[in-house]
Amino acid sequence: MASDEIALNAAPWFIIYKDRRIDRLIGNDIDPPGLDPKTGVESKDVVISQEDSVAVRIYRPKSAAGAGKGDQKLPLLVYFHGGGFCIETAFSPFYHQHLNPWVAQANIVAVSVNYRRAPEHQLPIPFEDSWTALKWIAAHSNGTGPDEWLNEIADLNQVYLAGDSAGGNIAHRMTLRMATEGLAGVKIKGLQLIHPHFWGGKLIGEEKEWDPKSIYVVENLWYWVSKDIKDLDDPIVNPEHEPALGRLAAEKVAIYVAEKDNLKERGRHYAECLRKSGWGGTVDVVETDGEGHVFHLFNPTCDSAADLVGQLAAFISGKCGC
Repeated sequence: MASDEIALNAAPWFIIYKDRRIDRLIGNDIDPPGLDPKTGVESKDVVISQEDSVAVRIYRPKSAAGAGKGDQKLPLLVYFHGGGFCIETAFSPFYHQHLNPWVAQANIVAVSVNYRRAPEHQLPIPFEDSWTALKWIAAHSNGTGPDEWLNEIADLNQVYLAGDSAGGNIAHRMTLRMATEGLAGVKIKGLQLIHPHFWGGKLIGEEKEWDPKSIYVVENLWYWVSKDIKDLDDPIVNPEHEPALGRLAAEKVAIYVAEKDNLKERGRHYAECLRKSGWGGTVDVVETDGEGHVFHLFNPTCDSAADLVGQLAAFISGKCGC
């Protein structure tokens, strides 16, 4: 029998009940794939695992629409959506409207991963689904994979992983797994973490000034999305305690934070920890003034959102100095 007793009230985003039901208050809308008239970017949806309901939305820029096997291949972006591991999908209008201009400006192919969500599917299931997607992508490295677009136009020697909020956490975990387990046929060039969702056992910086109720939601959410996390310094939550951090399988990393985002200290701290880990790549922190958490999704037409998309595209094209 369903219980109406609330375990975690994260309204206006979601409410989790003690029987692990969830009311998803936002993130339920879907934009269909197809040709985007503003950017000329084309997209399609592919189910890659019927058993686990793992799917992806693939984007290709206007320049690649008529490309064949003899044409130059394009860098590949693999994107993991946010939402506290609980809400949103790869098919959400927020993400569809974000990725179309990013793909157009960077002139890249993109694969946006739709993983199963907590609390019904606790961590590590979202991680495992994301790894399933990466293995599916790797199957295209010799040009004989199941998807024609990836075979013809995706350069798997130029792969970038990215995600926002919880998706940033996933992108980080996948880049670590690439280092510790390897994935033949895929080379990670860069990692882009947008307002990444990390935390820790002790408050740092401006976190000490937070409203206690907000801290309670952020901290307790981790225990509802994972069946294995015992404390908030678990490496999944706090990369400072990740022993393999110095092996991160990326040549460069960019971390994007926002001035009014409660998670900004964690993005800065990630960069610090990465620099101290012995990792040999370059890491930069890019801050947006006057904006909050994932502002670019909620207000994609504002100047700050356009600037952020330009920065994200420039990281891949090599024009940002990162």
